[in-house]
Order: sequence, then structure tokens, then C-alpha cells
Amino acid sequence: MKKSVLTRYRVMAYVTGVLLVLLCLSMVAKYLLKIDGAGSFTEVVAIAHGWLYVVYLLFAFDLGSKAKWPVGKQLWVLLAGTVPTAAFFVERKISRELEPKLVEPTPVTAKA
Repeated sequence: MKKSVLTRYRVMAYVTGVLLVLLCLSMVAKYLLKIDGAGSFTEVVAIAHGWLYVVYLLFAFDLGSKAKWPVGKQLWVLLAGTVPTAAFFVERKISRELEPKLVEPTPVTAKA
């Protein structure tokens, strides 16, 4: 498996995790603290998280299929983007597991 497959999954895991935490905080500000302007911020973060979560799902599924994970593990990783802060812990565990299995690209020498 290429390192780029893991890298793009890791980036999207962090982006999705940060947006989900921001979404939770903005919802607290909107509904519990009733802060002015929190509603529009919540709307923007919710839309961003929703679209980027779809990208996260694609990259996580691609990673799982290339790593040949069982269905249960695949679902566990896919759902990590829906639980606040879970994406950070799952990403770290998956990265530690897959880093020894990564293949470095071998440089190709050009013939003159």
C-alpha cells in the first residue's frame, strides 16, 4: 500500500475531527448559551463537516479496502467521524498499525 493512501486518510480524519468538535461547541453556544451569531456559525460548520465527512468516508473506505480489513473494522473506522474526538484516537491507532506495512516508491532510473 502506498503512503499517500494513509496520508490522505489521516488528513481527512483530523479535518473531520476538528470540524465535529467545532460543531459540538457551536451547538452548545447556540442552544445552551444562546450566543448571538452562533446560529450562522453552526450552520457553516455543519455544512462543511457534512461535505468533508463524505470525503473522509471515501478515503477511509479506500484505505480499508487496500489494507484488506474485515467489515467490522471498516465500519468502526468509517463511524469514527461521527463521534466527537473519536477520529483522533482511531487515526492514531490505524496509523501505528499500518506504518510498518507501507511501501516506499522505488525510483526508476532513466535509460539514456
